[in-house]
Amino acid sequence: MDVTSDGGTARRRDRDTEGRARNARPRDGLGRPLPYGADGVERQPEGVVRGPERTVAEAQALLDAGKPFHAHEVFEDAWKSGPEEERALWRGLAQLAVGLTHSARGNATGGARLLRRGAGAVEEWAAAEGRARPHGIDLAHVATWARELAGVVEGEARPVDAGSWAPRLGGEGPR
Repeated sequence: MDVTSDGGTARRRDRDTEGRARNARPRDGLGRPLPYGADGVERQPEGVVRGPERTVAEAQALLDAGKPFHAHEVFEDAWKSGPEEERALWRGLAQLAVGLTHSARGNATGGARLLRRGAGAVEEWAAAEGRARPHGIDLAHVATWARELAGVVEGEARPVDAGSWAPRLGGEGPR
């Protein structure tokens, strides 16, 4: 603990083994921080370099399990470590996962906004690159899913079940 300017105490910033600031508070399945000492959901390790197929498979499994916040972290790793020409694709997919996270948390405005932004980003990337199904991801299907969910979230103005609304990245099968 550190002493604050008014004589109180403050918790020191959590740090990883390299000394970088990392919040060690446990999190729930939607990434919300829980009190220190509470049982939380295991977090995704950061900075993992995966191939595209493994990224898609891990993200899909997390989405199916109702953990879009964790799926966003997998997409973010791909965005940061992947080839430059694919960064906008992975960033758009991360935005979609965060949009689902906000929608599941009950933030209708933020959820709908991020879902639409992510849908536009993956469509723009597909058009620019001429690739509709990179790494088996059906981008048209994913964009349609995102816009449909954005309308539901705005219309119902209540949290959605993240697992029930998980997108099928390959486009096949039921939601």
